[in-house]
Amino acid sequence: MKLLYGTANQAKFNFMKDILKDMEIELISLKDLNIDLPAIDESGNNPLENAKIKALTYYKAAGMPVFSCDSGLYIEGMDDSKQHGVHVRRVGGKVLNDEEMISYYADLALQAGGEATAQYRNAIALVLDERACYTYDGEDIGSVKFLIASVAHEKRVPGFPLDSLSKELRSGKYYLDIRPERAGSDSSMAAGFRRFFQRAVRNLLMPIK
Repeated sequence: MKLLYGTANQAKFNFMKDILKDMEIELISLKDLNIDLPAIDESGNNPLENAKIKALTYYKAAGMPVFSCDSGLYIEGMDDSKQHGVHVRRVGGKVLNDEEMISYYADLALQAGGEATAQYRNAIALVLDERACYTYDGEDIGSVKFLIASVAHEKRVPGFPLDSLSKELRSGKYYLDIRPERAGSDSSMAAGFRRFFQRAVRNLLMPIK
């Protein structure tokens, strides 16, 4: 089964390709398509809304089965009105690059006393055809809780800037020292994504119109 992953983030594409590597899914990237891609209006209020917006837009443009994901970052103790949620890279109307993100969130952690407890809430939308759009945002595809540090690790993972600030909650160690290949990799989250695709491919999910 050929499936388009609607993301321009190569790191995210590689991460999902690794998750699905032994399934009967051939993952296609946006750069593999010789078409004009539309601009995406990520105006949703939560990860699920944005994932569905992206998947439907790319499906209309590419005319093939496609899925998109979206994430929101939620920091414990922060007022709801100040949570960045799905706008992880957007601050004061500006889209931050990787280094700007590291600096900004390190400062938030510093203001919180040196470290802040956080969690990613993830969502996915899969469009197989005009009649079948599957969406999911269960806890099993969210991250475990982790610490955002005020001092960045020296290593960088392009496309995943907050990996350089992420620490394991239990040990307080940087994930980049525990799992140097990808700080954000989470076996339980990966298993959750795999279960979603297994259910979708077997038509065990209820389509959302």
